[in-house]
Amino acid sequence: MPNKKKILLSGVKPTGRPHIGNYFGAMKQFVDLQHDYDCYFFIADLHALTSVQNREEMSQAIYDVALDYLAIGLDPAKVTIFKQSDVPAHSELAWIFECITTMPYLMRAHAFKDAEAKNKEISVGTFNYPMLMAADILLYDTDVVPVGQDQKQHIEVARDTAEKFNRTFGQTFRLPEPLILKEVAIVPGIDGQKMSKSYKNTIPLFSTDEEIDKLVMSIVTDSSGETPKNVYEIHKLFRSETELKKLYEEKKGKYKDLKQALADDIKTFIKPLRSRRDSLAQAKSAVLKILQSGAEKANSIASKKLSEAKKRVGVIF
Repeated sequence: MPNKKKILLSGVKPTGRPHIGNYFGAMKQFVDLQHDYDCYFFIADLHALTSVQNREEMSQAIYDVALDYLAIGLDPAKVTIFKQSDVPAHSELAWIFECITTMPYLMRAHAFKDAEAKNKEISVGTFNYPMLMAADILLYDTDVVPVGQDQKQHIEVARDTAEKFNRTFGQTFRLPEPLILKEVAIVPGIDGQKMSKSYKNTIPLFSTDEEIDKLVMSIVTDSSGETPKNVYEIHKLFRSETELKKLYEEKKGKYKDLKQALADDIKTFIKPLRSRRDSLAQAKSAVLKILQSGAEKANSIASKKLSEAKKRVGVIF
């Protein structure tokens, strides 16, 4: 009998277009990992409610994430893709976890501390979001959660919560491990800072050719050297350094030519992804059916784990 595959889970909030930094930092690895793990990829729409509070915007963003997942090559025959809000167990288990978690513990969460440092009025959802995230992870007996080095705290919270529940009520939840994604050098945005939606300095993953040309030509360059560092750092994602060394030697000091070469390489890379996404967008009913099918499978697993937890706490006789 073949070894059962380990369970991998990851979610992405439907808040804005993915960019090439997202792709090379995580999304590409998801496509590779789908062959080795039993994968659950969910659209974290409940988490997104902390920042997206417009019906049309939310609905479109959810659909866009589904298209993004499918367009990059996630295969619904191999992975389970679903919408978080379609599985009520996420919210119900989060409440159970909130009842055994203290406020001082949650006040150590990065998102809370960041919001507090910026003197923001913090919603209860933002404060409690680590508990919903713990529920997301623990409902599926998840073995591994792919994260960047800076996101390890999410897994630590899930493990702490599982351990506290198990200690209080009896062995129920598996302790997940972080799967630290192979570090991609931080992808600089067009302004030289880390590429991030919050900095508005991204090159969207499914950009049009016109967008790519405009964005690449606006990359900030350092006029003190012969090699435009920001252009080169992005270019490394699309060509080997051996090829780039030759190109940048030939075009030394010719920033416009080098930017055009980068733009051409990005366009060549993005074109098939964009074409696939456009085709999927024409088949909305098929995409929604994939989400429905994924939700049915996720519900069948999550509801069993939730029932087990409810028996443990005593609300099911």
